Amino acid sequence: MAIEIKAPTFPESVADGTVATWHKKPGDAVKRDELIVDIETDKVVLEVLATADGVLGAIVKNEGDTVLSDEVLGSITEGAAAAAAPAAAAAPAQAAAAVDAGEEDPIAAPAARKLAEENGIDLASVAGTGKGGRVTKEDVVAAVAAKKAAPAAAPAAKAAAPAAAVPVMATGDRTEKRVPMTRLRAKVAERLVEAQSNMAMLTTFNEVDMTEVMALRSKYKDLFEKSHNGVRLGFMSFFVKAATEALKRFPAVNASIDGSDIVYHGYADIGVAVSSDRGLVVPVLRNAELMSLAEIEGGIATFGKKARDGKLSIEEMTGGTFTITNGGTFGSMMSTPIVNPPQAAILGMHNIIQRPMAINGQVVIRPMMYLALSYDHRLIDGKEAVTFLVTIKNLLEDPARLLLDI
Repeated sequence: MAIEIKAPTFPESVADGTVATWHKKPGDAVKRDELIVDIETDKVVLEVLATADGVLGAIVKNEGDTVLSDEVLGSITEGAAAAAAPAAAAAPAQAAAAVDAGEEDPIAAPAARKLAEENGIDLASVAGTGKGGRVTKEDVVAAVAAKKAAPAAAPAAKAAAPAAAVPVMATGDRTEKRVPMTRLRAKVAERLVEAQSNMAMLTTFNEVDMTEVMALRSKYKDLFEKSHNGVRLGFMSFFVKAATEALKRFPAVNASIDGSDIVYHGYADIGVAVSSDRGLVVPVLRNAELMSLAEIEGGIATFGKKARDGKLSIEEMTGGTFTITNGGTFGSMMSTPIVNPPQAAILGMHNIIQRPMAINGQVVIRPMMYLALSYDHRLIDGKEAVTFLVTIKNLLEDPARLLLDI
C-alpha cells in the first residue's frame, strides 16, 4: 500500500517552503521515523520523517521545488522493505564483479566520487576497501595524501594534474561560483529592504562603562555556574534585564504599528540574534521581564545550540516585541542595526574596548562599549529613544538598580 509523504503544516507566517535535501532515493528502504527529506522555509529547516516502514517510491517534488503546506512530496510503499533487501544485498556482489571485470567506472560512494573529482583522482586507480570493493571517501583521502606526497619535480605528475585540482583561491585565479540564495537569506534581504523602505528609521548612540557589570560577573561567575547547573553568566542577560526594565518605562519602544493602530504590548518578548551556519536567526525569549538572569542565560544557550544544530522551531522564532543584537562578539566597534518589523526598535551591542575616560577630573582606563538604538520615528520620538538608551546605560553602570527596581 502506498503512503503519501506530505510537507508539514506551515504556520500562517510561512507561505511555502523549498525541498532542500532528499536523504533517500527511489527504491531505498526506509524505516518509520527515519529522516527522508528536509524542507527549508524562510525561518527554519523542517524535517519530514517516514510514517511507516517500506521503500521510497516516486518523488513528486525534487530538490529546489517549491512546496505548499501539506502538499504531497512523494510516497512510501509500505511493507516493501523485505523485497528491497535482496536487491540491496546483491549490489556488493555486482560491484565486486564490475571491479573484477576491469570496468573503467568502479562503484564508489557519492562523497568519494565528488572528492576524487575535486582532486583529480582517477577512481579506477584507487583500491576500494568498502564492502564488495566499493571505493569509500577514506580511500580517496588516502589517494589524495599519496598524490601530495609524490615528488613535486616529477614531470609525469605535473602533466597528469587536471584543472580540477587547482585551489579555488590560487594566486591569479579568477574563478567564480554561483549558488542559489537560500530562502533564509532571501527573506532576510526582503525584510531589510522592506524595513528601510517603509519605516522612518533613525539611530541614536551612547556609551556604557562596563566596569561594574564585569566586576560583578568576575566575582560571582563560578558560584553562579555551580548554583545553576552549569549555566554560565554572560553579559547578554544583564542587557536583557536592563532592556525589559527600560521597556516598562517607555512602552512606545515596546509597541508596534498595525495599520492605523498602535499596539502596546504588556509583555516583553525579547528576540536575541544568534549566528548559525544558515545565517543570523532571532529566537525569542517569551516574557523575558519575568525571567531571572539564570533563566535568560539558559534560554540563550539553548537557542545557540539549536541554531548550530538547525533545530530551532518556527514557534521559537516567531513574534518578538524588541530585539537585541551583539556585533561585539565578532569585534564590531559600532553599527546601525536595522529594525525587524513590525517591531519599533532594536538595541545593538558592540565590542568592549579599554579606553581613557575622564572620571572625577582624572583620566582613567575603563572598559567601554558603544550602544546603538535604531527606532521607528513614526512611533517613537527622539526624546523617548535617547532617554530609553540612557536608562539602559544607567542600569548597566549601576547593576544594583536592576535588583532594587529603581
